[in-house]
Amino acid sequence: MSTVGYDLAYDGTAMLGRQLRRIRHNPGLLILTQSMPITMLLFFGYVFGSALAMPGEEYRAFLVPGLLVATAANGLMTGMFQAAQDTHRGVTDRLRTLPISRAAVPLGQALADLVVTAAGTVPVLLVGLAVGWRIEGSTLQAVGAVGLLLLFRFAMTWIGILLGLASKSEEAAGQLGGATFVLPLLSNAYIPTDGLPGWLRTLAEWNPISAVTTAMRYLFGNASVPASGAWPVTHPVAGALAWCAVLVAVFLPLAVRRYADGER
Repeated sequence: MSTVGYDLAYDGTAMLGRQLRRIRHNPGLLILTQSMPITMLLFFGYVFGSALAMPGEEYRAFLVPGLLVATAANGLMTGMFQAAQDTHRGVTDRLRTLPISRAAVPLGQALADLVVTAAGTVPVLLVGLAVGWRIEGSTLQAVGAVGLLLLFRFAMTWIGILLGLASKSEEAAGQLGGATFVLPLLSNAYIPTDGLPGWLRTLAEWNPISAVTTAMRYLFGNASVPASGAWPVTHPVAGALAWCAVLVAVFLPLAVRRYADGER
């Protein structure tokens, strides 16, 4: 390993520890973020399931992968909040004075979020099993689905970190973060897109959340690959990996550069 790579690994691990301690000292927020997906699963599963053509248990089986992906997409919001909070409370400026890799601080935040997400996925899966969802694919495919879910969370967190670093205030980040709630609604996470108007269906199917959701349903064995639609949903695994790769390739270097430059 090169000296630069060693420094980044060492400093990134230190910043990962800082972020995990920060989360540990704010248990209320942790409990809220971890319980929200379960609450939504029960609410959407039993309320929406009775209003759609799908029977209740069938809809809950359809819903669980979509809800997991929608929760992963919230990495945008949590990444934005944490980065904005550090930026506007002077923490980021103090961290910039330390002799550490410029990529270490945002990397530590992204990795800490990934650890918390991995832990929080377990109870959602257990509740999903309790309400009728089943893993019908192979064990290897199921592991691949969880890995894809975490990769998508990692990609979305970098978008949030960049927006948080660029935000004008914590309040502005909060308002923009609230607006991100609409993203899963414009996808196939909660409802099938077959019945949507043509232009809205196209928009929903090109939403990265739709590609990852379709891939999750396929890998868990809950649904087959759609025969028609936009390329990301008719080639869901490739489409989901492509979206993740593009998002990380674009937003990771932009977030690191923004942090290093210290511009507001």
